[in-house]
Amino acid sequence: MTRDSKPVIVLVALLTLTPAASQGQVRRPQTVPTSPEILLRGFGDAGATVFAATRSFEAILGRPSGPIFGGGIELVEPPHWFLSLSASRFKRTGHRVFVFENQVFNLNVPAEITVTPLELTFGYRFANPRVAARAPRRAVVPYAGGGVGWHRLEETSPQSVEGGDVRQTSTGYHVLGGVEIPVGRWLAVAPEAQWTSVPNALGNDPSGVSSVYNEHNLGGVTFRIKVVFGR
Repeated sequence: MTRDSKPVIVLVALLTLTPAASQGQVRRPQTVPTSPEILLRGFGDAGATVFAATRSFEAILGRPSGPIFGGGIELVEPPHWFLSLSASRFKRTGHRVFVFENQVFNLNVPAEITVTPLELTFGYRFANPRVAARAPRRAVVPYAGGGVGWHRLEETSPQSVEGGDVRQTSTGYHVLGGVEIPVGRWLAVAPEAQWTSVPNALGNDPSGVSSVYNEHNLGGVTFRIKVVFGR
């Protein structure tokens, strides 16, 4: 073997070992960007409420029910958990009533009743993870939840004397359930039913109509349609 042949042999050995060495290397899997763990969505809703104090509301408004409108925001941790904050408003005009010896007499004095709930709801979405992963914007998802609310009650009249109007806030709780139905890439509708209890919010005035009928709960049953914006 000559001195001139040594560099050639070394070069051939390096070329032979390079593929073998590369085969022993472990390739790290490429990271795939994931979607956010928490989703923020907005919604609006419209529906109707039937109050538990049916006789009291019927005496003032002529009926114990009426339309309600609202909206809010929602945090969703896919595929199951959600937390929402919503506000809504019920507003109708009726007339003042006069109570004498446990009898209720209608007065020709307009009265406006406004109920404004602010509600915090924690709930669970009955989503199938496999279906949600395969078609997240096409899955129909039932859900249920419950929480706490702060209910602002106002009863006002343009002919009220000083201290004659009612303005108070009471704490209540609620449970709800519904079904979210996708209708577009970023849009869904959700029929929803809710039961609410606001104990000891009515009947504090001994001369009031709620005291006569022994109705103290400002809660009731609400049926609504929600329109959800977001993923």
